[in-house]
Amino acid sequence: MKTALLSSLNFSPAGPTAVPSTPPVREWLRTLHRVNPALSWTGWLNVGLAGLALVLLPLDQRLVTGALVWLKLLKFSLSIIAFAWTLGWLLADLPAAAQRSVRRLSLGVALSMAVEQAVIFIQAARGTTSHYNLATAFDGLLFAAMGIFIAVNTAMTVWALYLAWRHRPHGPAGYVWGLRLGLLVFLVGSMLGGLMIHNAQHTVGAPDGGPGLPGLGWSTRAGDLRAAHFLGMHALQVLPLLGWALSRWTPRRAALLTWAGATLYAGAVAGLFALALAGRPLWAR
Repeated sequence: MKTALLSSLNFSPAGPTAVPSTPPVREWLRTLHRVNPALSWTGWLNVGLAGLALVLLPLDQRLVTGALVWLKLLKFSLSIIAFAWTLGWLLADLPAAAQRSVRRLSLGVALSMAVEQAVIFIQAARGTTSHYNLATAFDGLLFAAMGIFIAVNTAMTVWALYLAWRHRPHGPAGYVWGLRLGLLVFLVGSMLGGLMIHNAQHTVGAPDGGPGLPGLGWSTRAGDLRAAHFLGMHALQVLPLLGWALSRWTPRRAALLTWAGATLYAGAVAGLFALALAGRPLWAR
């Protein structure tokens, strides 16, 4: 049985067809909503939040740790859109035996992302930071709630990884390994986020805030764990796409090359992590 993603990419379980036919984005989104409404709605909720943040950015000039107060909501919204919609597509390629578990873990992810964004929105409206904020009992309560649901989301990701290894996803070997290894490296990136929570900041060698890379905010004067966290999280998109592309270009060696690409990618995450721990910025200014 073909699932939504493989049908859209013209994969059969035996491998890619010779002539691709990519449907329009609208059809992709409709199919995603049909196969995983929980993660589809999670993405659309964050599309709305991203639009709201864009409207508020020029109207509200308050700064939090040196950045406009609504910038964090925008960045997290875009990140969650990519995460939720990608995860929904990838899980659609698991066989029917896994889909009941997929529906349950998708609801857990959706709830976790809703709580995280609610905390970010409330604290932005109050003009303060959402992460690592223990200034008052209320701030501490919100940060604790966020931490609990980040842990829930991590547990859901572990469940997804287990399902992907226990039930072979539909598609050629390169894509299958890209999906599995993408989830694995994504999980490592998520754990780096947990380290930032444990440290109560993301900067190493200086307080949070201060000069940072445009748009990203990563420190340009000290180490910043967010760089490794960012790269690790986006393995969820990069490695399945790599496996898919290799399966089209060189089907016989796709699995081996996907493993090699994933190893290099994980090495880059480890390198950024080591750089941050040494207190060195990715780009000094």
